[in-house]
Amino acid sequence: MNAQSSGQDTAPLLLVLNRFDDEFGEYHRFVPPGSFRLAYLATADALAPLDRDGAAETVVVEDMAYGTLLPAARRVVEAHGPLAGIIGLSEFDLITAARLREALGAPGRKTEYVLRFRDKTRMKRWVRMAGVRAPEYRALDAGSHAKTLADELGLPMVLKPRDGASAKGVLLVRTERELEEALEGVDRDGYEAEEYVEGAIHHVDGIRRDGHFHFATASAYVNTCLDFTRGMPLGSVLLDPGPRRDALMGFAADCLDALELWDGPFHLEVIVDSAGEHVFLEVGLRPGGAGVPFVHRDLFGIDLYGESVRAAIGLPPMTPLDELTRPGPGVGGGWLVFPEPQPWPRRVLSRNSLVEAIPEFYGEALPAPGQVFRGDGGYDHAGGRFLLRGPDEATVRRAVLEGIARYRLETAAVLPDRNTASPAAAR
Repeated sequence: MNAQSSGQDTAPLLLVLNRFDDEFGEYHRFVPPGSFRLAYLATADALAPLDRDGAAETVVVEDMAYGTLLPAARRVVEAHGPLAGIIGLSEFDLITAARLREALGAPGRKTEYVLRFRDKTRMKRWVRMAGVRAPEYRALDAGSHAKTLADELGLPMVLKPRDGASAKGVLLVRTERELEEALEGVDRDGYEAEEYVEGAIHHVDGIRRDGHFHFATASAYVNTCLDFTRGMPLGSVLLDPGPRRDALMGFAADCLDALELWDGPFHLEVIVDSAGEHVFLEVGLRPGGAGVPFVHRDLFGIDLYGESVRAAIGLPPMTPLDELTRPGPGVGGGWLVFPEPQPWPRRVLSRNSLVEAIPEFYGEALPAPGQVFRGDGGYDHAGGRFLLRGPDEATVRRAVLEGIARYRLETAAVLPDRNTASPAAAR
């Protein structure tokens, strides 16, 4: 615990829940000097970006569970006064932050609202009530039967954790027998069944202020998040300006209006079917992951995390619109991320740079030789992460596909005693 406050400091106090270990956890950059005091609750591996010397207090916690954070937050309030807000930007901290606001009487979004963006059945219900197209769905329970679900939703069908992220735990079932087996293996109280909609998956990312886009981009995935969980690389390419992008942006605005998201960040996914119709997939009340925040920072000059904090506490945007590069002709980009090779655990033997090989690749985060993959890295600590820029969508898409073909990550199995490694290598 690190305290750096005085009784004379009367600036409003913000409590920050942090699990980020990179520059997007530099919350002190996001608020004007002297406007707020910041107190942090963070795990030990997320301390590096924090301004601990300038903090009212920094509390190192074992985990980010509500039961762990509540007593620590109460002690911060007792030591430094009432809270002007609680910031929790991670997908996995949204509900925790809302519950803490309710328990501590802090202003900001409460649990009932945040659940629209964490419970996939609620978010689709709100969208569908507004007349926006979204898949048919059913919340699962002990009485859910494969035949009934198949009759109501059709096959194939998708089973999803209601509060999941990054496609973890998502199952695509194609037959009634597969559905029966899947139902036996999931926590029905925490899952939903969803109509499968065939089409290309896109994502729209940005910040809303006063019910309008302060800044937003539209992108198309190369492969899918579900493919990533199955061992395939995942890429994304910014769409060129034009009718296709405009239609996607308009549909995204309709979805966000339906959910009453007037101020704050969003990462919204949309299926575009073979007829060109748009179908809501899901939305997060936070900046997109993988390469999304880096590409926005590097190509457009906007810090999605900083803008998220500012929107949450009622401050004007960090960067005025006239200082941002707007999506338009000649500004293309994207990202590519490779999953951790399986089966785990595996040790990295070698990997190659794509920045040195393909002109559109301008940034990369490569695993170090000797690093051991254990299946807990996700998009952030993956088998390789890359950033791209180029003049247009087609050029960047070609570069993404070339990168998928040319990247080589060689790994070896880690034996139980971890003293020897199998000569077998995995891509």
